[in-house]
Amino acid sequence: MPGGTARARVLVDARPLRVAAYRRLWLASAVTVVFGQFNLVTVPVQLFGLTGTSATVGLAGLVTLGALAVSALWGGAVADVVDRRAMLHVTSLGIVTVAVLLWLQARLDANSVPLLLVLVAGHAALVGANATALGAAIPRVVPPDLIPAASSLGTLVRQVGAIVGPLLAGALLPVVGLRGLYLCDAVALCALVWAVRRLPPMPPAPGAARRVDVVSGFRYVARERVLVAVLAADLAMSVLGLPYALYPQVAQQTFGDPPGGGAALGLLYAAVPTGVLAGALVSGAFTRARRPGRMITLAVVAWGLAVVGFGLTRTLWLGVVLLVVGGGAIVVHSSFRNAITQTYVPDGLRGRTQGALTVVLMGGPALANAVHGAAGAWAGPTWAISGGGALAVIAMLAVARSVPVFWEYGLDSRPGVIDYRYIDSQ
Repeated sequence: MPGGTARARVLVDARPLRVAAYRRLWLASAVTVVFGQFNLVTVPVQLFGLTGTSATVGLAGLVTLGALAVSALWGGAVADVVDRRAMLHVTSLGIVTVAVLLWLQARLDANSVPLLLVLVAGHAALVGANATALGAAIPRVVPPDLIPAASSLGTLVRQVGAIVGPLLAGALLPVVGLRGLYLCDAVALCALVWAVRRLPPMPPAPGAARRVDVVSGFRYVARERVLVAVLAADLAMSVLGLPYALYPQVAQQTFGDPPGGGAALGLLYAAVPTGVLAGALVSGAFTRARRPGRMITLAVVAWGLAVVGFGLTRTLWLGVVLLVVGGGAIVVHSSFRNAITQTYVPDGLRGRTQGALTVVLMGGPALANAVHGAAGAWAGPTWAISGGGALAVIAMLAVARSVPVFWEYGLDSRPGVIDYRYIDSQ
């Protein structure tokens, strides 16, 4: 029995699912994440069909990114001055409404690129505001010591959705067509509305701001050394050590893929998501740790070392294994990053801080592509990848050494600030 208990503690840490409100949100996200992936298939397919060029598909991506960034900032500021359940309810209904409009434009054969781009922007804006408000609301749903586990559960469902959703969409597209996929998405999103309606009221914290103020979130993050360290750790991992832009070059020049891509390229792109999924499946092995700053440091160092090894290897299977290990480190990092940002920040500032952090973190991978692309062209992929991984390790160790409060931070370090409302099994 002791051995069985130990093994159970290594598997998925499902303790947050004992909280009824979180369980409903998680189950709803399991449905909406899978079917929400349909839009990643339907919108590009429809845009390419209407224009015959991938440039319009790329434009839709830029529109999505811009709308998400703006709405994350604005939505975070709004989330601090209104009832968060009400905001989640409004944005959830808005997401469903846009999904219905996407189905309707396909059903009526509107064939309008501008209309489709407007709907894509509206959908992204509502998703950004909803996600920011939800991030600010989670600490009111689960106690601080369960936030790492809740984060890993969220990662698990997102990774499964990212795999299952597109596969299901690809299988259903020849059967039900674009209209059917749009309709499935709209119906599935109703699960989110149901889960949000079951939440209790979440009014602004006592003493919270009375007006929408976007800038104060950045000011707060900038003056809190712990949060600056969290951002530095994330940027070390995502900018210095994220070599996605070099995968095509490495696949062809190092692992022997033909021009245009082949099996090696597919394996490289699949490796990190596989590691993320595997890490989420054994979250019980790390989510009970009480020092998130130390866990973030170890995770970023592990990721950097895995990237160094990947850049140096000339063996495909070893490169894939190293990236899978790196994917596991990403889960640990994201779980404890959320643990700090959702417990350190006072409730009245949590929305604005989430918005500011979201914008900064969204820009990391995009900047990484530019940095690694230029470095790979200048110094070659080996130096660009391994050098980036080594710089990520050095930067992370420097952050941990120069910000002792980050290294020592514990989930119960600021009991006066952690203002959650534990929702019992109602």
